[in-house]
Amino acid sequence: MEYKSPVYQVIPVSVEKIKPNDYNPNTVAPPEMKLLYNSIKMDGYTMPIVCYYNEAEDTYIIVDGFHRYRIMLEYPDIYERENGMLPVSVIDKPLDQRIASTIRHNRARGSHEVDLMSNIVKELHELGRSDAWIARHLGMDRDEILRLKQITGLAALFKDVEFGQAWRPAEEPET
Repeated sequence: MEYKSPVYQVIPVSVEKIKPNDYNPNTVAPPEMKLLYNSIKMDGYTMPIVCYYNEAEDTYIIVDGFHRYRIMLEYPDIYERENGMLPVSVIDKPLDQRIASTIRHNRARGSHEVDLMSNIVKELHELGRSDAWIARHLGMDRDEILRLKQITGLAALFKDVEFGQAWRPAEEPET
């Protein structure tokens, strides 16, 4: 079977059925949000929202496109013009893969807040993903992962790390 990218199967989805994920570390400053609004107002939605379809709840969970989603919620003129519908491209992946997809989409465009990225590394670790997996799938090097782990301060993130005995305090002679 030939692979077909999800963008070739964009569907219109009511904004009321779309839900944000709870792990996206990306933020957009007010001037850029205004620019995004103006872009959507002038050009329309030119890129679909990437979502995972949660069949049990009949909802679409955002993987990429949260700020485009916000524009529709916050600007009645856009909501009305689009009849409350957003273009959605659906991916069917488990949570760890969706998190990785979100980060790849975001990193290709801009920057993340450090504390939120630390939480992402923590969550992926708790989902059983190794540092090598995180590095490969999120485009990070091992030093960046180490720094993000240090920010969370969780010993569990370091449980599989081998520490050397490079330094030991010298014993003071008895006097």
